[in-house]
Amino acid sequence: MKPESGLIQTPPPSQHSVLTCTTGLTTSQPSPAHYSYPIQASSTNASLISTSSTIANIPAAAVSSISNQDYPTYTILGQSQYQACYPSSSFGVTGQTNSDAESTTLAATTYQTEKPSVMVPAPAAQRLSPGDPSTSPSLSQTTPSKDADDLSRKNMTGKNRGKRKADASSSQDSELERVFLWDLDETIIIFHSLLTGSYAQKYGKDPTVVIGSGLTMEEMIFEVADTHLFFNDLEECDQVHVEDVASDDNGQDLSNYSFSTDGFSGSGGGGSHGSSVGVQGGVDWMRKLAFRYRKVREIYDKHKSNVGGLLSPQRKEALQRLRAEIEVLTDSWLGTALKSLLLIKSRKNCVNVLITTTQLVPALAKVLLYGLGEIFPIENIYSATKIGKESCFERIVSRFGKKVTYVVIGDGRDEEIAAKQHNMPFWRITNHGDLVSLHQALELDFL
Repeated sequence: MKPESGLIQTPPPSQHSVLTCTTGLTTSQPSPAHYSYPIQASSTNASLISTSSTIANIPAAAVSSISNQDYPTYTILGQSQYQACYPSSSFGVTGQTNSDAESTTLAATTYQTEKPSVMVPAPAAQRLSPGDPSTSPSLSQTTPSKDADDLSRKNMTGKNRGKRKADASSSQDSELERVFLWDLDETIIIFHSLLTGSYAQKYGKDPTVVIGSGLTMEEMIFEVADTHLFFNDLEECDQVHVEDVASDDNGQDLSNYSFSTDGFSGSGGGGSHGSSVGVQGGVDWMRKLAFRYRKVREIYDKHKSNVGGLLSPQRKEALQRLRAEIEVLTDSWLGTALKSLLLIKSRKNCVNVLITTTQLVPALAKVLLYGLGEIFPIENIYSATKIGKESCFERIVSRFGKKVTYVVIGDGRDEEIAAKQHNMPFWRITNHGDLVSLHQALELDFL
């Protein structure tokens, strides 16, 4: 379904300890990719490798014979290569346990109680090398000093106030080692295939029930997007990121601002209704657009752990029932994905980033309704509707830098191609087993 290149990426001679794991397995895929990945040798299970660019080419037979305690590296990515290092019997998908029942609530603790307790994340030095030796050895060139940062804030004009939050996160971003780029639909959640009935066909479910659940969730998504997130105004003014128009925000207090009477129109015909409306793309129009995205951010941050606050009591109960029903229909797909998301979130030097082909505002509503607001801060959500995933990846690399390691997780060919373009390892999600394998790799600190 998702062909990958068959080339092994060979690091430059200057790179430190490298292990390359290849496999001789063949699958139905045209040309599975095997990525070489830099790794620091394990302190207990792997002997030290000299820094003279020694590369060990390990055949699949040798890999499969490694004991459960010997894992000096891992093979990226997917079920076919992954099973070369792990017995397939260890990845059995089990039914929903009692602890999974907590996924039906909407509170902030919906999934936090399921935080994995199997292992404590290893120190950064024992995980994969986060850097590319061919790049600059330091981020100091792009990180301003504290004095310079304070001076720039004092001189900041009102027009640029909206950028402060993004700038404030730069120091935290510089400490990252690994960024996980997630697709949303059919990777973390099951949604589109509910609407089309393809999920029911693939897994032998009742198509009437499955499609009905998908349509009900779609209705709720647009209800939240239209009622609370200005989607009627912003549908034709879609952005890649919530901060994309923040530079047009003059910082005006919006406590008593009337969005319904400010004359804004996102349809492009607003300029004919009077000068108060403003011409689309003009200064006044852009300012009102920025106000709306600022308000969207405020609403998201306020309700990211309690989306029920945006709904009536009846709709809140309906959402609880719907999410529980979808979780049963999908055999705890979301609950399984959340185990990996929460494990990554628990690491101080790792971050989850979401890139979806859904428009930004409906995507935000979808994240809230599926209970993922605590997993993905709004600044870590990107919409690829306008520019495509490859361009989104470029923006993310520009934000976090080239010294961190990126891992792409998804089900679609667009993110697979984008990952190849940027030499990022790609973990394909096509079934429950892929999600279980991903969690195992994270628990064993291979990702």
